[in-house]
Amino acid sequence: METLLVLDVGNTNTSVGLYRGERLLGAWRIGTDIRCTADEFGLKLQMLLSTVPTAEEVTASVLSCVVPPLLNMLVHAVQQYFQVTPLIVGPGIKTGIPIRYEDPRALGADRIANAVAAVDVYQSPVIIVDLGTATTLSVIDDQGQYLGGAIAPGVMTGANALFAAASRLPQVEMAWPDTLVQRNTTLSMQAGILYGNAAMVDGLIERAKRELDLPFQVVVTGGLSHVIADHLSTPHHVHPHLTLAGLRLLWGRNQQRSHTS
Repeated sequence: METLLVLDVGNTNTSVGLYRGERLLGAWRIGTDIRCTADEFGLKLQMLLSTVPTAEEVTASVLSCVVPPLLNMLVHAVQQYFQVTPLIVGPGIKTGIPIRYEDPRALGADRIANAVAAVDVYQSPVIIVDLGTATTLSVIDDQGQYLGGAIAPGVMTGANALFAAASRLPQVEMAWPDTLVQRNTTLSMQAGILYGNAAMVDGLIERAKRELDLPFQVVVTGGLSHVIADHLSTPHHVHPHLTLAGLRLLWGRNQQRSHTS
């Protein structure tokens, strides 16, 4: 049984998972650093994996990366520190789902992984909301086809733009006030940012449902899912490790192809 190192490298954070077969032994989130060297990254990974008592030697790896300048470094780090070459999620990979994007090569590897896992766990039709640097909505129809979706500024991306553009507004903690209507600047900003993002997500989901008229399930994932999910009006599932699960499935599907070709 393989021990699989799974890496999802995003613009802000990198998610790391370690699987033994279908079992997730551990999952971690670290900052994505464009200046990081292969040695620094490899040592970080070794340190994380050392915290799993049942971890065995890594025998395989799969990698998705939306930061192209980091890709060669990541591959080198995995090869050097774990003696395996990672499968890179990108053009030509077997997904198992038809992708109806105009240019499938332009679709983020994390969105592909999310779609694969969502169909596997929740079946189709399904809407996936990924709350990270960007807030993305992905739509899978009742035929299991990836139709496309929407991309909006993420919670912190929008908040940081507000902090930078409005010199009189302070930076505020991302904490939920009890009500929307507030009487001081800090609470008003918290209410606007957080209730506003929850309303945006609800609105995007509702509009997608109206456009396609299908009995969608909704799954919420991403690094900020714990901030927003509990305040959504739309019935939904929360799967914090959806991308990691999808990467594991992609690795398996492409191993099967390589063994039969």
